[in-house]
Amino acid sequence: MIYELTDENYSNFIQTTNSAIFIDFYTQNCPACIELMPLLDRLDANFLDNAQICRVDVTHNPKLAQKYSIRSVPVCVVIGKDKMVKEAELGVNTVEHYFGMIERAIGKGSGITGFFSNLFGKK
Repeated sequence: MIYELTDENYSNFIQTTNSAIFIDFYTQNCPACIELMPLLDRLDANFLDNAQICRVDVTHNPKLAQKYSIRSVPVCVVIGKDKMVKEAELGVNTVEHYFGMIERAIGKGSGITGFFSNLFGKK
C-alpha cells in the first residue's frame, strides 16, 4: 500500500512506523512525477515488511515541502528506522536505483545485487 502523507498525518505516521520510509514528493501535474508512479508500485510490492512507500503532494502539503526544503519535484527521500534521512534525490531514476536506496537504509543486500536476489528469489 502506498501511503499518502499530509501535513496532518505525517508526524503520527513517522512516529508509529518501525521500518524505513521512502517518500516521493510530487505534484499532480508533473510529467516526471507521473512517470515515477509505476516504479513506486514495484517498490511497494517488494518491500512489504521492511519499508513503507509514501507520497506527499507538495501543492497541498506546504509544511512538509518546507520541512524537507523541496523546491522542485519529484524528490525521493529515504528515512531509516532511526527516523533520520538517509538519502534524498531529485528527479526520476531506475527502479534498481530506488531498490538500492531502500536496501542501504535497512542495511540489507548491496543495492542492485539485493534487488536481483529479491526479483529472482535467490538469497
